[in-house]
Amino acid sequence: MIERFTLGLVGAPFGLEGFVKINSLSGEHEHLRRLTTVTLWQDEQERVFEVEASAPLARGLAIKFKGIDNPEAAKRLGGARLVSERSHAAPLRQGEWYIEDLRGLTVRLPDGETVGQITDIVEGGGGNLAEIQLQSGELKFIPFRKEFLSDIDIEKGNAVLVAAWVLE
Repeated sequence: MIERFTLGLVGAPFGLEGFVKINSLSGEHEHLRRLTTVTLWQDEQERVFEVEASAPLARGLAIKFKGIDNPEAAKRLGGARLVSERSHAAPLRQGEWYIEDLRGLTVRLPDGETVGQITDIVEGGGGNLAEIQLQSGELKFIPFRKEFLSDIDIEKGNAVLVAAWVLE
């Protein structure tokens, strides 16, 4: 199981003191307010920052990192990935999974035949879509819903596709 993954993305500067908006990938923000240090990945480099302050916004959260004291410095952090330990991620509710844990799951039909592997979960117009790389290498997108993918088992590394027609 992956122990570190992206919790959010650094957005635009906010205010004059070096705050940046944080776009939480889970849509929740409270777990991010408890962070005291963060790792930012940007341009293939990892940098650790101390969190100096955080402030709730109408739509999200703003964080001030120690040493980032003006909008110009904050702007240079834009697009960075906020990476942290699993223990700092948003808590899961029943029937929820971290996307990082879904990547790589083997997708099987109910009879056990392997059809491919989940490579990603992406947002679509009507909800999340599971990107599945078929045995042939072709990529297919299906709705990430229990009506199409059932019996998701992270420990065993499997998900069951209810029927082959879903891939058509």
